[in-house]
Amino acid sequence: MRMTHDLAVPRNEHPRPQWRRDQWLCLNGEWQFELDKSDSGFERGLRDAELNSRIIVPFAPESSLSGIGHVDFMAAVWYRREFTVPDEWLSGRVLMNFQAVDYDTTVWVNGVEVGRHRGGFTPFGLDITAALAGKTRAAVVVRARDSRDSVQPRGKQATWYANTHCFYTRTTGIWQSVWLEAVPATHLRRPRITPDVTGSRFHVETPVSDPKRGITVQVELSDASGVVSRESIPLGHDLCPRLVLDVPAERRRLWTPADPHLYSLRFRLIDSAGAVTDEVHSYAGLRSVSIEGQAVLINGERVFQRLVLDQGYWPDGIMTAPSDAALVRDIELARDAGFNGARLHQKVFEERFLYHADRMGYLVWAEFPDWGAGGQGPRGDNQRPTPSYVAEWIEVLERDHNHPSIIGWCPLNETHQALHDRTTVLDDVTKGMFKAAKNADPSRPVIDASGYSHRVPETDVWDSHCYEQDPAEFAIAQSGLAHGKPFTNLTPDDEPMSLAYTGQPYMVSEYGGIWWNPELARASDGTDRAESWGYGQRVSSEEEFFERFEGLTKVLLENPSMFGYCYTQLTDVFQEQNGIYRFDRSEKFPLDRIRDVQRTIAAFEKVDPT
Repeated sequence: MRMTHDLAVPRNEHPRPQWRRDQWLCLNGEWQFELDKSDSGFERGLRDAELNSRIIVPFAPESSLSGIGHVDFMAAVWYRREFTVPDEWLSGRVLMNFQAVDYDTTVWVNGVEVGRHRGGFTPFGLDITAALAGKTRAAVVVRARDSRDSVQPRGKQATWYANTHCFYTRTTGIWQSVWLEAVPATHLRRPRITPDVTGSRFHVETPVSDPKRGITVQVELSDASGVVSRESIPLGHDLCPRLVLDVPAERRRLWTPADPHLYSLRFRLIDSAGAVTDEVHSYAGLRSVSIEGQAVLINGERVFQRLVLDQGYWPDGIMTAPSDAALVRDIELARDAGFNGARLHQKVFEERFLYHADRMGYLVWAEFPDWGAGGQGPRGDNQRPTPSYVAEWIEVLERDHNHPSIIGWCPLNETHQALHDRTTVLDDVTKGMFKAAKNADPSRPVIDASGYSHRVPETDVWDSHCYEQDPAEFAIAQSGLAHGKPFTNLTPDDEPMSLAYTGQPYMVSEYGGIWWNPELARASDGTDRAESWGYGQRVSSEEEFFERFEGLTKVLLENPSMFGYCYTQLTDVFQEQNGIYRFDRSEKFPLDRIRDVQRTIAAFEKVDPT
């Protein structure tokens, strides 16, 4: 049975396109809501009470799209909603899925606690079957705690009242879709699909909940012409059955930015009588990422990575895209400006963004929202790394492993410490997150920490952040790479933060950030950094912007030892006004001039691999 969905419900598309059953029900829309400023709601009986306001889920209460628009601190927030599940679902299990709730979440169904989750950027699913007690009508209550003083991953969320500089309006509570899913008692769990271009095949690991003998796992790979290969394995002694799906030469089609071909996958559980008891649809791309000397190769080819920094914020939705079309539009905007990919910066993006990147051939580096770890920022160590970092990072790796558009992992950003620092906790967390990524996914390169402190000797990629605004000085700063002495970030006391560079592939993963707001340039002297902020000296005209953009970018394009760059940034974000586009996504510059600079063939692409 395929569920139909009310088109009036916001963000009612399937939240997880790469692992979808037909039986699901979107719970977005109007919920009861109440602020709990002192986190005393449980003691005051909010779990069992009608709440005093209304909110539109999945938009955070800080956003205008939620109908609340409250941007002050909220120690906790409460949600309540009644829902009905189809009668036929009660013969199996009912899962309630939350794509993201910030930060510390407890869920009750019919007054019964069904689960908790810590982590503001990753999904979790709860089995609510027992709490339903055989009834189709039920009530769910959600409490989300998000204290300004707790130590947790926040990304770019401000920990003081106002958003300023490059810190933005906070997100509290539910900010991605909530949905129900019907599954049998024995059901498929999300697999790990790893492409093997050399062997022309896919390796598939298929965990199963409540496995029983007599049941077979079947996986079918298809393209537009039909079934490519099909393999089965009976459930038995292995907790996680493994299959190999071969792709014969005549059906082999690689996933590339120019041709982002996706194979369809169908997963089934089949009982001893031959009946299908569970069926899930997915897809995969046959694509490799490898390293050869200083080169990062895609399918064995040199593809210069013209990346843009994407923060993933919107004026009306904050961290939640106002629509699925808005996710697509951001990829289109980047490509219109000449970029072929992005650093998904300081935020775990919605799965639907990755789905669109997969089908559109858009290269992305996936990142963890940790900025400020190690004591930076006006509120000190509010993002001090803890075991929660590693736990949530592992959830990111589990969720996103199968997306071919992801070509690298970046667990940390701008960790700030000198080599002689006595505190080693951050070093331990850095090493733990790096090794977690390598163990979960040996098929992709991992940067230990983007920019600043490279403290893991075996990091696959080395990078730096350089916001020098003078192209001549920028060229001098980047000239040492040819001699094995690349630009590296230093502490404010000019002390090294990183171990010695050992010849890894190198890119400047943040540069530019050219500060330009033509309206403010006409209206003020350009010194009000709360009203407008960017890197370095703000340019005085559009022409000066283009001179600077071309000068900085060509320094990197003309370096044969550099495999890519990442320009800051795609759009303005609140007061940070250094985007290629305005915050509302309207054009800020003639795009043809930005695109023409990036069309220059990179020196990296001209290198003869022989």
